[in-house]
Amino acid sequence: MIYPFKDKTPVIDPSVYIADYVTISGDVTIGPESTIWFNTIIRGDVNATRIGRKVNIQDLCCLHQSPAAPLVLEDEVTIGHQVTLHSCTVRRGALIGMGSIVLDGAEIGEGAFIGAGSLVPPGKVIPPGMLALGRPAKVVRELNEEDKLDMERIVREYAEKGQIYKEMQQQK
Repeated sequence: MIYPFKDKTPVIDPSVYIADYVTISGDVTIGPESTIWFNTIIRGDVNATRIGRKVNIQDLCCLHQSPAAPLVLEDEVTIGHQVTLHSCTVRRGALIGMGSIVLDGAEIGEGAFIGAGSLVPPGKVIPPGMLALGRPAKVVRELNEEDKLDMERIVREYAEKGQIYKEMQQQK
């Protein structure tokens, strides 16, 4: 369901795939070729949420913000299943692993990888191209070529899969 909130209505590119049981409300912008998967909630009722191009937000995610800071996902970001994002910034090409939580003011660098189940505390900065994991998340190593290629594959496959699901949705 798409809901306006006060004077703000979500702005969603027509190419975006939105699965069943997704809720999007308020000041939310979603860029081309992005995919929002089953049972995800994206609320823009406190501050803005900006989602770039070819972002995949997988099943059961929760995206929200605080009054002091928006939530920003740059292009080609992967958000794994059951991730919670709150007033943080995720730079281009980064991946947030399943079940992770990224809190207010945290910044995930370009092409960084947050391991599954991690907690990125408020204000924490994860440098570009690094693998960070744990509770709290700590940088453990630089990403290798295999990691980077796998992250690119995930972005590509989710964009392609989204278009297949979108076509099936339109045939109903």
